Amino acid sequence: MAREFIVPGQIISGSGALNMAETVLKGLGKKALIVTDKVMIQLGNCAKVEAALKNQGVAYAIYSEIVGEPTDTMIENGLKLYKEEGCDFLVALGGGSPIDSMKAIGSLVINGGNISDYMGKVIDVEVPPMVAVPTTAGTGSEATQFTIITDTKKNIKMLLKGKVLMPSLAIIDPQFTMTAPPKITAATGLDALCHAVEAYTSRKAQTLSDTFAMSAVKRIFQYLPPAFKDGSNEEARVQMSVAALEAGIAFNNASVTIIHGMSRPIGALFHVAHGLSNAMLLKECLTFALEGAYDRFAELGRAVGVAADTDSDKEASEKFLAAVDTITKELETPTLAEFGIDKDEFFKVIDKMAFDAMDSGSPQNTMRDVTEDDVKQIYRNLW
Repeated sequence: MAREFIVPGQIISGSGALNMAETVLKGLGKKALIVTDKVMIQLGNCAKVEAALKNQGVAYAIYSEIVGEPTDTMIENGLKLYKEEGCDFLVALGGGSPIDSMKAIGSLVINGGNISDYMGKVIDVEVPPMVAVPTTAGTGSEATQFTIITDTKKNIKMLLKGKVLMPSLAIIDPQFTMTAPPKITAATGLDALCHAVEAYTSRKAQTLSDTFAMSAVKRIFQYLPPAFKDGSNEEARVQMSVAALEAGIAFNNASVTIIHGMSRPIGALFHVAHGLSNAMLLKECLTFALEGAYDRFAELGRAVGVAADTDSDKEASEKFLAAVDTITKELETPTLAEFGIDKDEFFKVIDKMAFDAMDSGSPQNTMRDVTEDDVKQIYRNLW
């Protein structure tokens, strides 16, 4: 069966990638809106992007009001600034939130309306050129056709999709990730692990996505712990940047499954960062998912060296799950209780979260059949 495989229009990667990309930036437009956050300005990362644009005579304006997970209000304000400043292309600098925000702003530039208008629909409108410069190794948003925006009126995270949301240019410069603190390194790295594992064990997996997913899983197991322990470890940072990109390309084409489906409602209702809520769910969700895909999980277990060829698929799968659990603990992933979420408040909204999770469509990509009751039980198991 023929399958489409979608990647960013152009990728420039490796140390010094931003410098190499300067002439490409010049050809994208006359004035850029840099979508970022205050931390990127404080760290001096935004100044590097500004310098790259200045070197090529490209004007720019800065929208640095992205705080935490992006909301529809942030998108409206960014769109307003884009138009007021007369911009004609977008550059996102930061983690998944600025990149997702850029995509949402871009989708409204020409077509107008509200971002919530696209909930449940494929976005297929003309968009300006978009450049993604990730500063974390995890979200993979620089390589995907997805964006996640919170609808503040309905209190849900909207998963929006469309090939037009693929960045025109992805600049993967690991030097930008060197400033990420350990907690961010852990959460985003485990997010990338979720992307890769879910893509590999998805009903929508295909040969090319398998190649990227498997490579990402192996890199993450090898390089995420050292990147967490020593942020100045350049080789670990370089390899994690590659792994995040690989995992993003993988799930962009094979989709995510139960972890992401269940993670979004936790993030929306309890304001847990996306990567962290994924990490909190890893063990319980994969425990459920193993039964439907022992062969796929076994391949991952053997690939990362925790299972032997002589192990049965079930044994190899369980060893992989144990290894995932070990790495989440090594990276000091908190439980819901340790994060500060009230158990009673959590249990009050389990029905809503389960409905929203299933409504996203992601759990249905899991090879094992998933029901709303299954999702409710997994939420309970987190306690």
